[in-house]
Amino acid sequence: MPPEDVMEKVVNLCKRRGFIFPSAEIYGGFRSTYDYGPLGVLMLRNVKGQWWRSMVQLRDDVVGIDAAILSSPRIWEASGHLATFTDPLVDCRRCKERWRADEIGDTCPNCGSHDLTEARAFNLMFKTFVGPVEDDASAAYLRPETAQGMFVNFLNVLQTSRKRPPFGIAQIGKSFRNEITPGNFVFRTREFEQMELEFFVPPDEGPKWLDYWCTERLNWYRDLGIAEDKLRLRAHSPEELSHYSKGTYDVEFAFPWGWGELEGIANRTDYDLNAHSVQSGQRLEYFDQGSGERYVPHVIEPAAGATRAMMAFLLAAYDEDVVSGEKRTVLRLDQRLAPYQVAVLPLSRNESLRPLAREVLHLLQPHWMCDYDETQAIGRRYRRQDEIGTPWCVTVDFDSLEDRAVTIRERDSTEQVRVAVGALVDELGSRLS
Repeated sequence: MPPEDVMEKVVNLCKRRGFIFPSAEIYGGFRSTYDYGPLGVLMLRNVKGQWWRSMVQLRDDVVGIDAAILSSPRIWEASGHLATFTDPLVDCRRCKERWRADEIGDTCPNCGSHDLTEARAFNLMFKTFVGPVEDDASAAYLRPETAQGMFVNFLNVLQTSRKRPPFGIAQIGKSFRNEITPGNFVFRTREFEQMELEFFVPPDEGPKWLDYWCTERLNWYRDLGIAEDKLRLRAHSPEELSHYSKGTYDVEFAFPWGWGELEGIANRTDYDLNAHSVQSGQRLEYFDQGSGERYVPHVIEPAAGATRAMMAFLLAAYDEDVVSGEKRTVLRLDQRLAPYQVAVLPLSRNESLRPLAREVLHLLQPHWMCDYDETQAIGRRYRRQDEIGTPWCVTVDFDSLEDRAVTIRERDSTEQVRVAVGALVDELGSRLS
Protein backbone atom coordinates (compact mmCIF):
# COMPACT_ATOMS: atom_id res chain seq x y z
CA MET A 1 0.00 0.00 0.00
CA PRO A 2 1.46 3.43 -0.93
CA PRO A 3 2.52 5.40 2.18
CA GLU A 4 0.27 8.34 1.29
CA ASP A 5 -2.71 5.97 1.23
CA VAL A 6 -1.87 4.69 4.71
CA MET A 7 -1.72 8.25 6.00
CA GLU A 8 -5.11 9.14 4.51
CA LYS A 9 -6.71 5.96 5.82
CA VAL A 10 -5.35 6.40 9.34
CA VAL A 11 -6.51 10.03 9.47
CA ASN A 12 -9.98 8.98 8.28
CA LEU A 13 -10.11 6.12 10.78
CA CYS A 14 -9.14 8.47 13.61
CA LYS A 15 -12.07 10.78 12.83
CA ARG A 16 -14.60 8.05 12.03
CA ARG A 17 -13.92 5.86 15.05
CA GLY A 18 -13.29 8.56 17.65
CA PHE A 19 -9.53 8.68 18.10
CA ILE A 20 -8.86 12.28 17.04
CA PHE A 21 -11.23 15.10 16.02
CA PRO A 22 -10.39 18.48 14.47
CA SER A 23 -10.78 20.99 17.30
CA ALA A 24 -13.79 23.34 17.20
CA GLU A 25 -15.07 21.56 14.10
CA ILE A 26 -18.60 22.99 14.42
CA TYR A 27 -17.02 26.45 14.02
CA GLY A 28 -14.97 25.48 11.01
CA GLY A 29 -12.02 24.21 13.04
CA PHE A 30 -9.02 25.99 14.53
CA ARG A 31 -5.82 25.54 12.60
CA SER A 32 -3.53 22.74 13.78
CA THR A 33 -5.44 21.92 16.96
CA TYR A 34 -7.01 18.55 17.69
CA ASP A 35 -9.25 16.99 20.32
CA TYR A 36 -8.73 13.40 21.43
CA GLY A 37 -12.00 11.45 21.37
CA PRO A 38 -13.21 8.47 23.45
CA LEU A 39 -10.71 6.06 21.88
CA GLY A 40 -7.91 8.55 21.42
CA VAL A 41 -7.85 9.64 25.03
CA LEU A 42 -7.58 6.00 26.11
CA MET A 43 -4.75 5.22 23.71
CA LEU A 44 -2.85 8.41 24.55
CA ARG A 45 -3.18 7.58 28.23
CA ASN A 46 -1.75 4.12 27.51
CA VAL A 47 1.22 5.58 25.58
CA LYS A 48 2.00 7.88 28.50
CA GLY A 49 1.44 5.07 30.97
CA GLN A 50 3.91 2.79 29.22
CA TRP A 51 6.49 5.59 29.13
CA TRP A 52 6.00 6.26 32.86
CA ARG A 53 6.17 2.56 33.66
CA SER A 54 9.43 2.18 31.75
CA MET A 55 11.06 5.40 32.92
CA VAL A 56 9.88 5.65 36.55
CA GLN A 57 8.01 2.61 37.88
CA LEU A 58 10.56 -0.01 36.83
CA ARG A 59 13.57 2.06 37.94
CA ASP A 60 14.91 3.12 41.32
CA ASP A 61 17.00 6.00 39.98
CA VAL A 62 14.20 8.18 38.54
CA VAL A 63 11.46 10.19 40.28
CA GLY A 64 8.69 12.30 38.79
CA ILE A 65 7.36 15.83 39.12
CA ASP A 66 4.59 17.93 37.56
CA ALA A 67 5.80 21.51 37.14
CA ALA A 68 3.63 24.55 36.39
CA ILE A 69 2.88 25.59 32.81
CA LEU A 70 3.00 29.29 33.73
CA SER A 71 6.26 30.36 35.35
CA SER A 72 8.61 33.26 35.87
CA PRO A 73 9.90 34.89 32.66
CA ARG A 74 13.36 34.77 34.25
CA ILE A 75 13.39 31.02 33.61
CA TRP A 76 13.14 31.60 29.86
CA GLU A 77 15.69 34.39 29.98
CA ALA A 78 18.18 32.10 31.73
CA SER A 79 17.50 29.14 29.43
CA GLY A 80 18.07 31.23 26.32
CA HIS A 81 14.55 30.83 24.98
CA LEU A 82 13.81 34.55 24.93
CA ALA A 83 16.92 35.24 22.87
CA THR A 84 17.37 32.13 20.72
CA PHE A 85 14.11 30.14 20.51
CA THR A 86 13.29 31.39 17.04
CA ASP A 87 12.54 30.21 13.51
CA PRO A 88 13.30 32.18 10.32
CA LEU A 89 9.99 33.57 8.99
CA VAL A 90 9.25 34.75 5.44
CA ASP A 91 6.05 36.11 3.86
CA CYS A 92 4.85 35.55 0.33
CA ARG A 93 3.98 38.96 -1.10
CA ARG A 94 1.54 37.43 -3.60
CA CYS A 95 -0.70 35.17 -1.45
CA LYS A 96 0.29 36.55 1.98
CA GLU A 97 1.04 33.09 3.43
CA ARG A 98 3.86 32.76 5.96
CA TRP A 99 6.50 30.02 5.96
CA ARG A 100 9.66 28.86 7.67
CA ALA A 101 12.48 30.02 5.44
CA ASP A 102 14.58 26.92 6.12
CA GLU A 103 11.81 24.62 4.81
CA ILE A 104 10.72 26.17 1.50
CA GLY A 105 13.79 27.44 -0.37
CA ASP A 106 12.93 30.42 -2.57
CA THR A 107 9.44 29.33 -3.73
CA CYS A 108 6.09 29.72 -1.97
CA PRO A 109 4.52 26.24 -1.58
CA ASN A 110 1.04 27.76 -1.79
CA CYS A 111 1.16 29.80 -5.01
CA GLY A 112 4.60 29.15 -6.51
CA SER A 113 5.69 32.77 -6.29
CA HIS A 114 9.35 33.68 -5.83
CA ASP A 115 8.43 37.10 -4.39
CA LEU A 116 9.25 36.44 -0.75
CA THR A 117 10.26 38.85 2.00
CA GLU A 118 13.62 38.71 3.72
CA ALA A 119 13.76 36.15 6.55
CA ARG A 120 13.30 37.53 10.03
CA ALA A 121 13.51 35.88 13.44
CA PHE A 122 10.19 34.77 14.96
CA ASN A 123 10.06 33.69 18.61
CA LEU A 124 8.04 30.51 19.05
CA MET A 125 6.86 31.13 22.62
CA PHE A 126 3.26 32.07 23.35
CA LYS A 127 3.14 35.27 25.37
CA THR A 128 0.43 36.04 27.90
CA PHE A 129 -0.11 38.28 30.93
CA VAL A 130 -0.59 37.42 34.59
CA GLY A 131 -3.09 39.63 36.42
CA PRO A 132 -5.46 42.36 35.22
CA VAL A 133 -2.88 44.70 33.63
CA GLU A 134 -1.21 43.90 30.33
CA ASP A 135 2.24 45.47 30.68
CA ASP A 136 5.85 44.28 30.62
CA ALA A 137 5.86 43.67 34.36
CA SER A 138 3.01 41.14 34.08
CA ALA A 139 4.28 39.33 30.95
CA ALA A 140 4.58 35.55 31.11
CA TYR A 141 4.95 32.68 28.66
CA LEU A 142 3.34 29.31 28.12
CA ARG A 143 6.21 26.87 28.47
CA PRO A 144 7.69 25.67 25.15
CA GLU A 145 9.15 22.57 26.86
CA THR A 146 8.79 20.76 30.16
CA ALA A 147 12.55 20.51 30.78
CA GLN A 148 13.10 23.82 32.56
CA GLY A 149 10.64 22.93 35.32
CA MET A 150 12.90 20.00 36.18
CA PHE A 151 16.07 22.08 36.15
CA VAL A 152 14.71 24.78 38.46
CA ASN A 153 13.44 22.06 40.84
CA PHE A 154 16.79 20.25 40.87
CA LEU A 155 17.64 21.18 44.47
CA ASN A 156 14.11 20.52 45.72
CA VAL A 157 14.11 17.01 44.25
CA LEU A 158 17.71 16.31 45.32
CA GLN A 159 16.95 17.21 48.93
CA THR A 160 13.55 15.51 49.24
CA SER A 161 14.17 12.32 47.26
CA ARG A 162 17.62 11.61 48.73
CA LYS A 163 18.84 10.55 45.29
CA ARG A 164 22.39 11.06 44.12
CA PRO A 165 23.83 11.20 40.58
CA PRO A 166 23.27 9.36 38.40
CA PHE A 167 19.54 9.95 38.90
CA GLY A 168 16.67 11.36 36.86
CA ILE A 169 13.60 13.57 37.07
CA ALA A 170 10.73 12.62 34.75
CA GLN A 171 7.71 14.63 33.67
CA ILE A 172 4.77 14.34 31.29
CA GLY A 173 2.95 17.53 30.40
CA LYS A 174 1.65 20.03 27.88
CA SER A 175 3.98 22.36 25.97
CA PHE A 176 3.18 25.15 23.54
CA ARG A 177 5.06 26.41 20.49
CA ASN A 178 3.76 28.99 18.07
CA GLU A 179 4.88 27.01 15.02
CA ILE A 180 4.91 28.94 11.75
CA THR A 181 3.98 25.94 9.61
CA PRO A 182 2.33 23.19 11.67
CA GLY A 183 1.03 20.19 9.75
CA ASN A 184 1.08 16.48 8.93
CA PHE A 185 -1.90 15.79 11.19
CA VAL A 186 -0.71 15.67 14.83
CA PHE A 187 2.99 15.41 13.93
CA ARG A 188 3.57 19.14 14.44
CA THR A 189 1.00 21.15 16.38
CA ARG A 190 1.10 24.28 18.49
CA GLU A 191 -0.17 22.49 21.59
CA PHE A 192 1.32 19.08 22.32
CA GLU A 193 2.27 16.75 25.14
CA GLN A 194 5.84 15.84 26.03
CA MET A 195 7.39 12.94 27.93
CA GLU A 196 10.80 14.13 29.14
CA LEU A 197 13.54 12.85 31.41
CA GLU A 198 16.41 14.90 32.77
CA PHE A 199 19.09 12.44 33.89
CA PHE A 200 21.79 14.02 36.07
CA VAL A 201 25.22 12.37 35.94
CA PRO A 202 28.81 13.09 37.03
CA PRO A 203 30.48 15.29 34.38
CA ASP A 204 32.83 12.60 33.05
CA GLU A 205 29.98 10.09 32.58
CA GLY A 206 27.94 12.08 30.06
CA PRO A 207 29.01 10.19 26.89
CA LYS A 208 28.42 6.79 28.53
CA TRP A 209 24.89 7.69 29.62
CA LEU A 210 24.06 9.26 26.25
CA ASP A 211 24.80 5.91 24.59
CA TYR A 212 22.79 4.10 27.27
CA TRP A 213 19.67 6.19 26.80
CA CYS A 214 19.85 6.02 23.00
CA THR A 215 19.67 2.23 23.25
CA GLU A 216 16.96 2.24 25.92
CA ARG A 217 14.68 4.60 24.06
CA LEU A 218 15.04 2.91 20.68
CA ASN A 219 14.18 -0.42 22.31
CA TRP A 220 11.07 1.07 23.94
CA TYR A 221 9.46 1.72 20.55
CA ARG A 222 10.46 -1.72 19.28
CA ASP A 223 9.03 -3.42 22.35
CA LEU A 224 5.68 -1.71 21.79
CA GLY A 225 5.33 -2.96 18.25
CA ILE A 226 7.13 -0.72 15.78
CA ALA A 227 9.09 -2.83 13.29
CA GLU A 228 12.88 -2.60 13.12
CA ASP A 229 12.89 -1.21 9.58
CA LYS A 230 10.55 1.63 10.59
CA LEU A 231 13.00 3.04 13.16
CA ARG A 232 16.47 4.49 13.05
CA LEU A 233 18.86 6.47 15.25
CA ARG A 234 20.33 9.56 13.61
CA ALA A 235 23.15 11.66 15.03
CA HIS A 236 22.94 15.45 14.70
CA SER A 237 25.66 17.05 12.64
CA PRO A 238 27.85 19.72 14.33
CA GLU A 239 25.93 22.46 12.45
CA GLU A 240 22.63 21.03 13.68
CA LEU A 241 23.44 20.83 17.39
CA SER A 242 21.58 23.09 19.80
CA HIS A 243 23.64 25.68 21.63
CA TYR A 244 23.55 23.62 24.84
CA SER A 245 24.32 20.22 23.31
CA LYS A 246 27.54 18.25 23.31
CA GLY A 247 25.84 15.50 21.32
CA THR A 248 22.28 14.76 20.17
CA TYR A 249 20.57 11.80 18.52
CA ASP A 250 17.06 11.52 17.14
CA VAL A 251 14.96 8.37 17.22
CA GLU A 252 13.25 8.63 13.84
CA PHE A 253 10.21 6.85 12.39
CA ALA A 254 9.50 6.19 8.72
CA PHE A 255 6.41 8.40 8.36
CA PRO A 256 4.52 8.37 5.03
CA TRP A 257 6.34 11.58 3.98
CA GLY A 258 9.79 10.31 5.06
CA TRP A 259 11.87 9.99 8.20
CA GLY A 260 10.72 12.20 11.06
CA GLU A 261 11.73 12.70 14.68
CA LEU A 262 9.96 10.75 17.41
CA GLU A 263 12.34 11.63 20.19
CA GLY A 264 15.52 13.60 20.78
CA ILE A 265 18.23 12.37 23.16
CA ALA A 266 20.71 15.11 24.03
CA ASN A 267 23.77 15.59 26.21
CA ARG A 268 22.91 19.05 27.58
CA THR A 269 26.11 19.12 29.70
CA ASP A 270 25.84 21.51 32.66
CA TYR A 271 24.45 24.35 30.54
CA ASP A 272 21.01 24.61 32.13
CA LEU A 273 22.00 24.26 35.78
CA ASN A 274 24.79 26.81 35.32
CA ALA A 275 22.47 29.24 33.53
CA HIS A 276 19.86 29.06 36.29
CA SER A 277 22.56 29.35 38.95
CA VAL A 278 23.73 32.64 37.43
CA GLN A 279 20.20 34.00 36.94
CA SER A 280 18.84 32.98 40.36
CA GLY A 281 21.94 33.33 42.52
CA GLN A 282 21.40 29.78 43.84
CA ARG A 283 24.14 27.13 43.65
CA LEU A 284 22.61 24.26 41.70
CA GLU A 285 25.21 21.59 42.36
CA TYR A 286 25.75 18.26 44.06
CA PHE A 287 28.02 17.68 47.05
CA ASP A 288 29.36 14.13 47.41
CA GLN A 289 29.86 13.66 51.14
CA GLY A 290 31.88 10.49 50.59
CA SER A 291 34.55 12.07 48.41
CA GLY A 292 34.14 15.70 49.45
CA GLU A 293 33.68 16.58 45.76
CA ARG A 294 31.31 19.35 44.71
CA TYR A 295 30.21 19.53 41.08
CA VAL A 296 27.44 20.64 38.70
CA PRO A 297 26.00 17.48 37.12
CA HIS A 298 25.77 17.03 33.39
CA VAL A 299 22.36 16.16 31.99
CA ILE A 300 21.23 13.56 29.46
CA GLU A 301 17.75 14.36 28.15
CA PRO A 302 15.51 11.87 26.33
CA ALA A 303 12.56 14.03 25.17
CA ALA A 304 9.64 12.38 23.37
CA GLY A 305 6.31 13.63 22.08
CA ALA A 306 3.35 11.64 23.44
CA THR A 307 0.97 12.68 20.66
CA ARG A 308 3.63 12.14 17.99
CA ALA A 309 4.42 8.69 19.39
CA MET A 310 0.72 7.79 19.35
CA MET A 311 0.57 8.78 15.69
CA ALA A 312 3.55 6.56 14.88
CA PHE A 313 2.03 3.60 16.74
CA LEU A 314 -1.22 4.03 14.77
CA LEU A 315 0.60 4.18 11.43
CA ALA A 316 2.76 1.16 12.29
CA ALA A 317 -0.28 -0.87 13.40
CA TYR A 318 -2.56 -0.16 10.42
CA ASP A 319 -3.14 -3.20 8.22
CA GLU A 320 -5.62 -4.64 5.77
CA ASP A 321 -6.21 -8.33 5.13
CA VAL A 322 -8.93 -10.74 4.00
CA VAL A 323 -10.94 -12.87 6.44
CA SER A 324 -13.58 -15.35 5.18
CA GLY A 325 -13.44 -13.75 1.77
CA GLU A 326 -14.04 -10.21 3.11
CA LYS A 327 -11.59 -7.35 3.24
CA ARG A 328 -10.77 -6.34 6.81
CA THR A 329 -9.13 -3.28 8.34
CA VAL A 330 -7.24 -4.06 11.52
CA LEU A 331 -5.08 -2.07 13.91
CA ARG A 332 -2.46 -4.52 15.15
CA LEU A 333 -1.72 -2.44 18.22
CA ASP A 334 0.26 -3.88 21.07
CA GLN A 335 -2.35 -4.82 23.67
CA ARG A 336 -0.72 -2.41 26.15
CA LEU A 337 -1.54 0.49 23.84
CA ALA A 338 -4.97 -0.55 22.54
CA PRO A 339 -7.83 1.69 23.77
CA TYR A 340 -9.78 -1.39 24.93
CA GLN A 341 -8.17 -4.67 25.89
CA VAL A 342 -11.48 -6.57 25.84
CA ALA A 343 -14.87 -6.12 24.18
CA VAL A 344 -17.93 -7.91 25.57
CA LEU A 345 -20.43 -8.71 22.81
CA PRO A 346 -23.80 -10.39 23.30
CA LEU A 347 -24.57 -12.49 20.23
CA SER A 348 -27.70 -10.44 19.60
CA ARG A 349 -29.92 -7.84 21.26
CA ASN A 350 -32.12 -10.55 22.67
CA GLU A 351 -33.14 -9.51 26.20
CA SER A 352 -32.30 -12.94 27.62
CA LEU A 353 -28.56 -12.46 26.82
CA ARG A 354 -28.19 -9.07 28.45
CA PRO A 355 -28.01 -10.06 32.16
CA LEU A 356 -25.17 -12.55 31.63
CA ALA A 357 -23.38 -10.21 29.20
CA ARG A 358 -23.52 -7.45 31.82
CA GLU A 359 -22.31 -9.85 34.47
CA VAL A 360 -19.30 -10.74 32.30
CA LEU A 361 -18.61 -7.05 31.65
CA HIS A 362 -18.62 -6.22 35.36
CA LEU A 363 -16.39 -9.22 36.02
CA LEU A 364 -13.73 -7.91 33.59
CA GLN A 365 -13.91 -4.15 34.16
CA PRO A 366 -11.82 -4.12 37.38
CA HIS A 367 -8.97 -5.72 35.42
CA TRP A 368 -9.02 -4.13 31.94
CA MET A 369 -10.53 -1.33 29.91
CA CYS A 370 -13.60 -2.92 28.33
CA ASP A 371 -16.06 -2.01 25.60
CA TYR A 372 -19.65 -3.25 25.47
CA ASP A 373 -21.57 -3.36 22.19
CA GLU A 374 -24.86 -5.03 21.33
CA THR A 375 -25.70 -3.16 18.12
CA GLN A 376 -25.59 -4.62 14.57
CA ALA A 377 -24.75 -8.18 13.57
CA ILE A 378 -21.97 -9.94 15.46
CA GLY A 379 -19.72 -10.04 12.37
CA ARG A 380 -19.90 -6.28 11.97
CA ARG A 381 -19.09 -5.80 15.64
CA TYR A 382 -16.05 -8.04 15.31
CA ARG A 383 -14.88 -5.92 12.37
CA ARG A 384 -15.34 -2.73 14.37
CA GLN A 385 -13.27 -4.07 17.25
CA ASP A 386 -10.56 -5.20 14.81
CA GLU A 387 -10.49 -1.72 13.30
CA ILE A 388 -9.99 0.01 16.66
CA GLY A 389 -7.34 -2.47 17.78
CA THR A 390 -9.16 -4.42 20.51
CA PRO A 391 -7.07 -7.59 21.01
CA TRP A 392 -9.82 -9.80 22.55
CA CYS A 393 -13.58 -10.11 22.11
CA VAL A 394 -15.78 -12.09 24.50
CA THR A 395 -19.08 -13.28 23.01
CA VAL A 396 -22.07 -14.31 25.10
CA ASP A 397 -24.45 -16.59 23.13
CA PHE A 398 -27.53 -18.66 23.87
CA ASP A 399 -25.44 -21.68 24.86
CA SER A 400 -23.85 -19.47 27.50
CA LEU A 401 -27.18 -19.38 29.32
CA GLU A 402 -26.98 -23.16 29.71
CA ASP A 403 -23.28 -23.88 30.23
CA ARG A 404 -22.03 -20.50 31.57
CA ALA A 405 -19.22 -20.50 29.02
CA VAL A 406 -18.31 -17.77 26.54
CA THR A 407 -16.31 -17.54 23.33
CA ILE A 408 -13.11 -15.48 23.29
CA ARG A 409 -11.83 -14.32 19.90
CA GLU A 410 -8.29 -13.13 19.14
CA ARG A 411 -7.98 -10.06 16.91
CA ASP A 412 -5.01 -10.91 14.69
CA SER A 413 -5.72 -14.58 13.96
CA THR A 414 -9.53 -14.45 14.51
CA GLU A 415 -9.18 -17.81 16.30
CA GLN A 416 -11.89 -18.60 18.86
CA VAL A 417 -11.97 -20.75 22.00
CA ARG A 418 -14.66 -21.57 24.54
CA VAL A 419 -13.97 -20.63 28.18
CA ALA A 420 -16.04 -20.96 31.36
CA VAL A 421 -17.10 -17.64 32.85
CA GLY A 422 -15.48 -18.60 36.15
CA ALA A 423 -12.13 -19.08 34.42
CA LEU A 424 -12.40 -16.02 32.16
CA VAL A 425 -10.32 -13.59 34.23
CA ASP A 426 -7.45 -16.06 34.57
CA GLU A 427 -7.60 -17.02 30.89
CA LEU A 428 -7.57 -13.43 29.62
CA GLY A 429 -4.98 -12.52 32.24
CA SER A 430 -2.56 -15.10 30.86
CA ARG A 431 -3.18 -13.88 27.30
CA LEU A 432 -2.86 -10.21 28.21
CA SER A 433 0.14 -10.60 30.53
